[in-house]
Amino acid sequence: MAEPRKILIFDTTLRDGEQSPGCSMNLAEKLEVAKMLEALRVDIIEAGFPIASPGDFDAVQAVAETIENCTIAALARAVDKDIERAAEAVAKSERRRIHVFCATSEIHRKHKLKRAKDEIIKMSVESVRQATEYTDDVEFSPEDASRTEPEFLAEVVEAVIEAGATTVNIPDTVGYAMPAQFGDLIRYLYKHVSNIDDTVISVHCHNDLGLAVANSLAAIRAGAGQIECTINGLGERAGNAALEEVVMAMKTRRDFLDADTNIETAKIYPASRMVSSITGVNVQRNKAIVGENAFAHEAGVHQHGMLADRHTYEIMKPEDIGVPASRLVFGKHSGRHGFEEKIRSLGFTLTDEQLNEAYEKFIVLADKKKSVYDADIEAIIDQQVGLATEVWRLEGLQTTAGTNAIPTATVMLSKEGETITDAATGDGPVDAIYEAIRRITGMKLTLTDYSLRALTGGKDAQGEVTIEVDSDGRKFRARGLSTDIVEASAKAYLAAVNRVLTATNGGKKPPQP
Repeated sequence: MAEPRKILIFDTTLRDGEQSPGCSMNLAEKLEVAKMLEALRVDIIEAGFPIASPGDFDAVQAVAETIENCTIAALARAVDKDIERAAEAVAKSERRRIHVFCATSEIHRKHKLKRAKDEIIKMSVESVRQATEYTDDVEFSPEDASRTEPEFLAEVVEAVIEAGATTVNIPDTVGYAMPAQFGDLIRYLYKHVSNIDDTVISVHCHNDLGLAVANSLAAIRAGAGQIECTINGLGERAGNAALEEVVMAMKTRRDFLDADTNIETAKIYPASRMVSSITGVNVQRNKAIVGENAFAHEAGVHQHGMLADRHTYEIMKPEDIGVPASRLVFGKHSGRHGFEEKIRSLGFTLTDEQLNEAYEKFIVLADKKKSVYDADIEAIIDQQVGLATEVWRLEGLQTTAGTNAIPTATVMLSKEGETITDAATGDGPVDAIYEAIRRITGMKLTLTDYSLRALTGGKDAQGEVTIEVDSDGRKFRARGLSTDIVEASAKAYLAAVNRVLTATNGGKKPPQP
């Protein structure tokens, strides 16, 4: 039996995923995600859009210098300075790619670029040729390809392949295509582009109609060799094709798709958890593959079938994606060795310093809770990512509230060894805490969203507070964890303050006055 085709996985969590409102990441966080993607064995990491900002450039350059086992791609418009900046950002990577794009659809030609068809082809060809001066690995994307006239799209694709594009990506930029239609478009290109065998055809599908994964798989059936996707389906508007869904679809239905990937699927669940923690965007409970309910069976007939044979209602095993078989850690008496083994079983790799700090937090939590669950351990590890960019630290807080009392909070914060204490009143204890933090830090952020949930079951469960704040029109998400939901609320707001401070300084701690 012939081996299935190997499909390249191009992950754009650090570029398109980060463009989701409130999902911006600082440099340290991007590096952590990049390391996880490397462990996941994605083929290409699109690390960012270097021309967009100095912070974006620094992040792409850092990823290019750090990651060894993946191709590192940088995005650029069909503009000289964009391509030069992208080339500079990925220069130190031994496996570097420049990804150039130019809009081709009629609506984009008329209203955005204001260029004729021949001008679009000229721009595209010249940009690809320029990119080949810096690397042999050049990708070209005709933006809004799914709404481009097929004849013109074929003309563009043939021209950029002739110019040196080794990958041509066909984006469904606004999520407009239907699966059958998109598959037909890929087949059309294979039939009408004479030199198409000299390149890899890729697809980049958005989820505006909920069809990103379906369109991507239809393209694979039609001959595409690369899928562009993101962890948890993050991305602009309704997001992109979810990596975990396209990968597990190919693994589970290899018989139908005749395709597979190099992905280490046991790393999918940890990767999903990490990205959720860093971006502050929770995974919905019924999300395919990585949602909390993905392997839950409540209906009696389902439970009966599962007890008889798990294959009656499960088409994949939880351990296939890295969901641990054991969900419980028996408190602090498990010891340091047991804790370290649990970290490994969850798919995480920590430095000695990070492990020491995580174990100390585990001991503190185990003193508060009778049982510590995997979700609690994951939350502790998730918090390790942000340690390098902590500007303000919560040292203590006290609140007073009641039906006949004015809600008051006293908050103690520290920064670079200096401790500052202040108090404030508010419309409830959480509001009072936030006002006290605003007074101490001088950060006037607008709270736009607040949510609270129990991380695990039981009355001693950790509370997870997720918030969204607005800083000068830019959205930031953050979360806080504690068995005390008031403390969790304080941690979330302070994490947002730190995120804003580091994001406005290229992912580094801001200079002190």
